[in-house]
Amino acid sequence: MELKKIREMTDTELNAELLKLKTELFNLRFQHVTGQLENPIKMRDTKRNIARVKTIIKENETKKVNA
Repeated sequence: MELKKIREMTDTELNAELLKLKTELFNLRFQHVTGQLENPIKMRDTKRNIARVKTIIKENETKKVNA
């Protein structure tokens, strides 16, 4: 997911995306444990996307407090 696309999202969309990514990570971990995960790099990418979304959420909160 591109950073530019994430920055254009609203707070509600960001929280929904975060929930979706966490669910996806859970499913990927489950597949990894059972040996069904074909591409383990998806786990890494999902973790990074979660971090990106959390960073943007935190930036938006900081902007609101400072404004």
